[in-house]
Amino acid sequence: MSYLWGMMMILIGLFVTISGTIKSDFIVYRMFVARSKIMWGDHVHRFYQVVGIVIMIFGAVIALGYV
Repeated sequence: MSYLWGMMMILIGLFVTISGTIKSDFIVYRMFVARSKIMWGDHVHRFYQVVGIVIMIFGAVIALGYV
């Protein structure tokens, strides 16, 4: 079961990283950006690139069964 959750987190992290890189207009990503722009300003897309990578790493740890 942890394999499934880990893979799901990796896919979500991949989505966030790619969306941050291409500055996506997808509605879910735009809602995240609108909320985070207050704190991060013009660096909001870079923030989501880093967050996406962290989520992917954590998902890999879960999928491998270390947590």
